[in-house]
Amino acid sequence: MVMTSRRQPADLRPTPETASRPLPSTARELFDALPQLPGLRTEVIDGSLIVSPVGTPEHARIAMRLYSALLPIIEERGWDGFSGNVDVCIDGPRDPVEPDFVLAPADCPRWGTRELLSSGLFMVAEIVSPGSVIDDRDRKPDLYAMGLVPVMLLIDPVAAPATVTVFSDPKGGEYHTVSRVAAGSPLHLPAPVDFTLDTSIFADALG
Repeated sequence: MVMTSRRQPADLRPTPETASRPLPSTARELFDALPQLPGLRTEVIDGSLIVSPVGTPEHARIAMRLYSALLPIIEERGWDGFSGNVDVCIDGPRDPVEPDFVLAPADCPRWGTRELLSSGLFMVAEIVSPGSVIDDRDRKPDLYAMGLVPVMLLIDPVAAPATVTVFSDPKGGEYHTVSRVAAGSPLHLPAPVDFTLDTSIFADALG
């Protein structure tokens, strides 16, 4: 039996309302001009528009394990936790990204109506996949540091062995403190999170 997708392709044709508008000249303008693309993640990284598929079930499981681990402090402190479904605007270049997990105050400032401003966040997390190795390991830390995100967590099931890294103390477009452990070891997430994460919660998803 042949299975077919029920997802309808996005209609990118100009409408009478948009046909007279000037064409986008930057990656940010192109991002703003795009319709919603269900099943795809759209970001601007280093001046390039990146469109990629959403993660695997294993990828989503890791994000949900992180959310569950942090839920006690989210509820205690009245914070918000988002698992891969919110856009973040990087202060400065105004580039939009979609982290795999976001920890934010309930009154986090926004850029427009839908993007949380990076400098108002407490933490972001990225989960490395085979297709995102360079972006997640090399580009995203500097991007989040530029946007003054206090803490970035990088969960890397692609590494051998799997690792979990926390970046903190952003200054001058880079993080000045980095701590890495093998998956399964405890890892302290610095202030403003101030929480010791038991990374063994990812064990069955990290392989």
